[in-house]
Amino acid sequence: MQRVSIEKYLSADAKTPVIDVRSPAEFTKGHIPGAINIPLFSDLERAKVGTVYKQKSKEEAISLGLEIVGPKMKTMAELAKEYALNKQLKLYCWRGGMRSEKMAWLFELVGLKTTVLEGGYKAYRNYLHNKFDSIEQLIVLQGPTGSAKTYILQALSELGEQIIDLEGLANHKGSVFGGLGEPEQPTTEQFQNNIVELLDSFDLTKTIWVESESMTIGRVYLPEELWHKMNNSTVVSIDVPREFRIRHIIAQYGQFKSEQLISRIEKLQQRLGGKAMSEIIEYVQKEDLYHAVDMLLDYYDNSYAHSSKKYKTKKPIVVYLDSDKADINAQKLVECVLENQYDKI
Repeated sequence: MQRVSIEKYLSADAKTPVIDVRSPAEFTKGHIPGAINIPLFSDLERAKVGTVYKQKSKEEAISLGLEIVGPKMKTMAELAKEYALNKQLKLYCWRGGMRSEKMAWLFELVGLKTTVLEGGYKAYRNYLHNKFDSIEQLIVLQGPTGSAKTYILQALSELGEQIIDLEGLANHKGSVFGGLGEPEQPTTEQFQNNIVELLDSFDLTKTIWVESESMTIGRVYLPEELWHKMNNSTVVSIDVPREFRIRHIIAQYGQFKSEQLISRIEKLQQRLGGKAMSEIIEYVQKEDLYHAVDMLLDYYDNSYAHSSKKYKTKKPIVVYLDSDKADINAQKLVECVLENQYDKI
């Protein structure tokens, strides 16, 4: 068994399987992306050992732990051998202490070579929070609802640009309608872990594009360090014809049932006002999505006008886009930024 720092742990052979030996609940809350859970204790077992540790003694907790683990050792060792690649595994627990040490001992007993993360998952989370300071050139793409910013980001990626698709990672498009048609959201912790996994594949000395978001996307939170970084970075604000935006929103949400759309609209009653909400719902019931979206944009544009100026510290670069083609718009953004070197356009 060898112990290594988080930097060496992550930079080691990416093909070597990573084993998380924490309980299933700990793993579900958040884990190193790609890790496999072989828990030393179940959630109930962990709770029992913890209670004995607090109420009696460390020695009695260890004794109970051995009693619990003994019958499972063969199964855990066989699982480890199945997952191992070239008889090698990387593993971690919460702090890199007893759980990972004992599991490493067991795995090595059956012929596997193990690498343990010094400081455990806690070290990974500390690494995560420090990672965002390493980003040298962040460009925040800002624009009102329906500007097809996600599609532009994807087109930027196809041009070879580095992009963070926060909404894609969050499984949510950010508005009250944003969860429609999306898979279940990850936990906040796992969402943040997945962002850092992406950053680890980037060259942090080169430009990274990210869409402007609020602190929350659906029910997950951005890492606070990234949020502050976004608010103090270069902002490119796109201005898109309203007609394009309406068509884009209808293309995104027009396939959903009226009941699904109405249930979301009703959540905006306090902000829309009863009369406006009733009119919008009536348009939806008549399948007149054009006028429904047109009215909703009045609300969203007012909200955008307020929030877009509230947190950002730098004056945005404004780019006017007269095409509804994401690839054309992406190329224009790259050219504008390069030509003006982040000065006003």
